[in-house]
Amino acid sequence: MEGSTPFSPISQLLGDKMKTDLEKEPVLDLGFVRLIDVMGDDTSVANAARVSYDKHVREMTEKDEKLIKYLAKHDHTSPFRHAFLSFEIYAPVMVARQWWKYVVGSDHTMDGWNEESRRYLSNEPKFYVPDGASWRSTPKKSKQGSGEPLSIEKGDKLTYALTLLQEQALQLYKSALEDGVAPELARLFLPANAQYTNWVWSGSLQSVSHFIAQRSKPDAQYEIREYAQAVHKLIKGIFPISLSALLNGSDI
Repeated sequence: MEGSTPFSPISQLLGDKMKTDLEKEPVLDLGFVRLIDVMGDDTSVANAARVSYDKHVREMTEKDEKLIKYLAKHDHTSPFRHAFLSFEIYAPVMVARQWWKYVVGSDHTMDGWNEESRRYLSNEPKFYVPDGASWRSTPKKSKQGSGEPLSIEKGDKLTYALTLLQEQALQLYKSALEDGVAPELARLFLPANAQYTNWVWSGSLQSVSHFIAQRSKPDAQYEIREYAQAVHKLIKGIFPISLSALLNGSDI
């Protein structure tokens, strides 16, 4: 349960080069977002918009910057779908399932999503454990989200109880595997929401900016906000004009 470097089967498949050459942002206690690949930049957006007039630029100009801002302001978003990004993400299942909505729930996406499966993996899983200061109360005026932080005393008790539960579940999982139970059934012993999972997500710049915008809002769950901000940090230097325009100038 210690905070060691998490096992990442996707990282292993993609090779050691990915671990050293590509940008990675740590998130929560064990999670991370890693930028795997990028297709395009701000000029890609401008060129996609100008193709109707048989125009093409190699470097951004003030005119191109104004064009990109105009496109975003007036919801002419198709040019932003010609730039593409891929990420490796390691996050609790509760975060992954909120994130998944941006693959199946948006008509402007052409996202790809490939996730590890405990039908095949039998390595030791890792779990998200909030520290004593991270437990939040139920909000008074809303049916979802969080309210004020709980006291450290209560938080420490909850952290201890959660850790104990996860350790007991992990031991049951290991015992089931040792007894010859198939991994696809042994995984029933694992607490789902806190368990870390590993996946690759690819999407257009518009899709990624839509995720950042919605999941960086104050009413988004804290844990997924941290991931949205990590994604933003990784890509804002690659698409400084387009991303700022799509996010209405917000620096998140």
